[in-house]
Amino acid sequence: MNLAQLISETAAKYADKPAIIFEGKVWTYQEFNRQVQCYITKLDRLGIKKSDRVAIQLPKCIEFLFFHFAILSIGAISLPLNPDYRPEEVVYFLTDSGSSLLVTSKILYSRVQPSIQHLSELQILLQDEDLSLSEVVANASIRSDGTEIAAKYATDLDDIAMILYTSGTTGRSKGAAISHRNLIANMQALHKAWAWSDRDILLHVLPLFHIHGLNVATLGGLYAGATIVMLEKFEPQRVWDTLVSANCTMLMGVPTIYQRLIDTWENLAPKPDLTKMRLFISGSAPLSDRQFHQFENLTGFRILERYGMTETGMNASNLIEADYRKAKSVGFPLAGVSIRIVDRDGKNVQMSEVGEVWIRGDNVFQGYWEMPEKTAESFVDRWFRTGDLGFQDPDDNGRLYLVGRAKELIITGGFNVYPKEIENVIECHEAVKESAVLGLEDRDFGERVVAAIALKETANITSEALIEHCKNRLANYKCPKQIFFVAKLPRNAMGKIQKNILAQQLQNL
Repeated sequence: MNLAQLISETAAKYADKPAIIFEGKVWTYQEFNRQVQCYITKLDRLGIKKSDRVAIQLPKCIEFLFFHFAILSIGAISLPLNPDYRPEEVVYFLTDSGSSLLVTSKILYSRVQPSIQHLSELQILLQDEDLSLSEVVANASIRSDGTEIAAKYATDLDDIAMILYTSGTTGRSKGAAISHRNLIANMQALHKAWAWSDRDILLHVLPLFHIHGLNVATLGGLYAGATIVMLEKFEPQRVWDTLVSANCTMLMGVPTIYQRLIDTWENLAPKPDLTKMRLFISGSAPLSDRQFHQFENLTGFRILERYGMTETGMNASNLIEADYRKAKSVGFPLAGVSIRIVDRDGKNVQMSEVGEVWIRGDNVFQGYWEMPEKTAESFVDRWFRTGDLGFQDPDDNGRLYLVGRAKELIITGGFNVYPKEIENVIECHEAVKESAVLGLEDRDFGERVVAAIALKETANITSEALIEHCKNRLANYKCPKQIFFVAKLPRNAMGKIQKNILAQQLQNL
C-alpha cells in the first residue's frame, strides 16, 4: 500500500470537486492528480527510482505538493526542507540523507549553490526555472517517445515515505524515517477523531515542510475529499476574512497564530460570522490556559488541542465534542495508539503521577536515518520514549496532560529548537568562552530563544554581532532573540549548568 495511491483513489471519487484553492487558483481533484502524474514523469526523466531520496526546499506553493506526491508515487523518499535553512544546514541534510535530487527555486539555489557544488552526484531541479537551466529538466513532462510514466506505487507499508529532520540534543539533527504505514495509520485515526468529511473546507495557513501543515492538514483534507483553501502566508486579518468568505469549517494553527487572531479580534468591525465553522485545532506547541479561555470568550469556540511530534505524528487529541475539551489537556490516545507514563526505571507510575510519556502504535516512525544507536536508545520493547513529561487523570478516563519536557527542547512559534545546536554555533565564535541557550516565556511565540553568554577576558563584541553570527549559520527561528552577557554560568557540584536557576535570573531581567 502506498499513501499517494490512497490520495489518487480519493481524487478519482471527487474528480470535479475543488481539492486545493491556492491563493485563488482552483485545482480540482482530477487536475491535482493529473499534475502529480506529470511530475512523476519529470522525476523518471531524471532517473529517480524507488528508495532514492529527493529533497524539496521551496517556499509554500502548489508545486511543492505535486513533487511530494509524485515522489511518494514512485516509491522514492521525500525530504521536505524549511526554505529558511542556511547553506550549512542544507549541506548536512543533503549529505546525511544521500539525496539524489534537490528541488528548489532560483533564489534559494543561488544562496546554497556555493556550498553544495562539491556534491557531484546531486542533481538540481529549479521549480521556477525555464529552458536556460536544462531542456531535459524544464520539459520533463513527457518521455522522449511522447508517453507518460504511470504511477506504479511499488511500495510495501513499511517502506520509508519521508525523512523529516529534527534538531538533536548533541547538535546533530536526526532524520526521522516515516513509513507509508505510519502516515496512513495516523491519517485514518485523525479522520475518525475529528469527523472529517467531504463537506469540510479547511483554511490552510501552515508551512508545507512541517508535519503539521503537510501530514496533518493537507493529507487529512485530501483523504477526506474536503476542499483546502491554502494561503501562502499567515495574516490575521486575512484569516478572519477568508474564514467567512470561503465558508470554511476548519482551521489548524499553532498557539502563536491563535494569539495573533485574538489580538486582531478587537479591531474587527463587524465581527466575523463564524456560523459555518465547526473546528479550531491547535498543536505543535502547548496552548496556554489564557489563550484557551480568551479565544472561547471572544468567538464562542473552544479550541481543540492535540499532541503530536515528528517521530510519531499525532498521538492524542481532545474529543470532537466541545464539552469534552479541557484547557492544558491534550486529550486521549487516538485509535491504534497506546500510551504509558513511566518513571526513570521504565516502570508504570500511578495514574496521577508525573512521568515520561511512552508511545506505541502504527503511527510510530521506523527509526532515525542511518543512526542505529540513536534509534536503539529511543525504544524499549517497541515503546518510543518521547522525552515529554506528563500524567493521566484517574477521574477523567486517563485524560493526558503534559507538564514539560525531559529534554531541553524549546518550542517557539510551533517550531522545535534544541539549545545544543545553537550553543555549538555561538561557541565557535572566537569571542565566546561558554554559552547556555534556553527558552523564556513569550506571549506571541510561547517561548523565545535567548542565550546567556560568558565572553573571553579580552573579548569585546555586541549582542547584535553575535545574533548576526547565528543568523549566518542557522534558520532565523533558531537564533537567539535576546542575548544576556554574564560573568559566569551557574553550575552544580558536578559542573553541569543549572539552566533552571539561569532561567529564573533571566526571566527577572
